[in-house]
Amino acid sequence: MMKPALCAAATILIACLPQQAFAQVAVEANVARADSEWGAELGAGYSFRFKGLAIRPMGGVLVYQGDNDRYYQDDIGGGQTRCRDRSNGQFADDAKCDNTAFKAYAKVEGTFTLLGSAEAGLGARYSGDEVQPYATASFPVAPRIRIKANAGRDYYALGLRADF
Repeated sequence: MMKPALCAAATILIACLPQQAFAQVAVEANVARADSEWGAELGAGYSFRFKGLAIRPMGGVLVYQGDNDRYYQDDIGGGQTRCRDRSNGQFADDAKCDNTAFKAYAKVEGTFTLLGSAEAGLGARYSGDEVQPYATASFPVAPRIRIKANAGRDYYALGLRADF
């Protein structure tokens, strides 16, 4: 008997409190230059909003063309290529010549809403070897989608962020 009364009281209390903050899921897809590599930065996190301030912790991966000196594409004639192993000269599975590499990252951004919808702020990105501070700005291009840019020492990114 007491449990329904407590649930009702908690619901009324929460409904009567002024809405101070709310969170949204945020996803991003950027073309980025990070860790001395060009690649695609794919991430997800949350946007915690407090009036005009947003705090956004995120994590993801930088997908880039890695260096693999052992395998290479060899021209076998007729405009065709095959993957070859440098160590023994033998043909290898084509997937070994792909050289796609992944590097995880974590970052946090703090932004202010300016002029009604534009955001500007600062962030910090960690990718296993150092923390890279950067400036960030974004502008809406659709109801839940923004174009965004990040720029800092040894880190640049341009892409889209969606908040749900």
